[in-house]
Amino acid sequence: MATVASRAELERLLDDDVPYGDLTSEALGITTIAGVMQFAARAPMVLALAEDAAGLIELSGCRVKLFAASGAVLEQGAPILEARGPAAALLRSWKVAQTLIEIWSGVASEARAIVDAARSVAPHIPVACTRKNVPGTKRFAVAAVKAGGAVMHRLGLSETVLVFPEHRAFLGDQPLLQAVERLRRAAPEKKLVIEVNTADAALAAAVVGFDVIQAEKFSPAEIAALVKRMASMAYTRARPIVAAAGGVNAGNAADYAAAGADILVTSSPYLAKPKDVQVRIVAAAEIERSRDVREHVKLREVQG
Repeated sequence: MATVASRAELERLLDDDVPYGDLTSEALGITTIAGVMQFAARAPMVLALAEDAAGLIELSGCRVKLFAASGAVLEQGAPILEARGPAAALLRSWKVAQTLIEIWSGVASEARAIVDAARSVAPHIPVACTRKNVPGTKRFAVAAVKAGGAVMHRLGLSETVLVFPEHRAFLGDQPLLQAVERLRRAAPEKKLVIEVNTADAALAAAVVGFDVIQAEKFSPAEIAALVKRMASMAYTRARPIVAAAGGVNAGNAADYAAAGADILVTSSPYLAKPKDVQVRIVAAAEIERSRDVREHVKLREVQG
């Protein structure tokens, strides 16, 4: 069972919530009583970070059985995992594991909704999620995006070249062609991406050789017009990729895909509402009593 986070990172999550023990459980004297904890989907969802949640629970001292993997589409009531162990371990890991699944399954579910909407029109169009996630949570954000069937747009500033208008503010009157030439020399193996806010800026960037034109907050109609104009132009390199960005969500993804965008760039999944996980925790003895009652009832039914 592979987790996204390292053992040390999972331990830090537990320590953040239970740094000095569970006062309530200790005061009640229930820490060593054997119990069972079950997680299930309260509503339809795309599951994310299930393996990390299970890892957290195991680190607390429980045995865990995982019923579904991250990326699975779950119906209401579908089981996610079952854990067995002492009450102290179950109660220590309960909320951290539950919240981990709930938050990131919300992200995964929204990513899947955007992917499904876009691919209902363009079956192979990629949906790329930006780096605009909560600082410090990138490992989980990336895993949730992938679970939802999307890809990452950028992991950070270090591995991609994306020229924003904010970069150009420091270039003064330097022609855009010179900026492209400098970027090609400095990062010859990288694709050159530029964000633009107008069709004229997009066409100018295409002419000087940018590989990807990221059209920020263009409407679907404006994307369609840009794609049409770019298709009629001559290029020394391949036609630039057109990325529709800014405001892309499940409600308009199909429109952007139909407009001819080559890729959709979005931050929308990170704002998704968490998906509820139903948790049931009982003493192991109660499970055994319930099982005995069910077997007794079945026996009586058989005996007539």
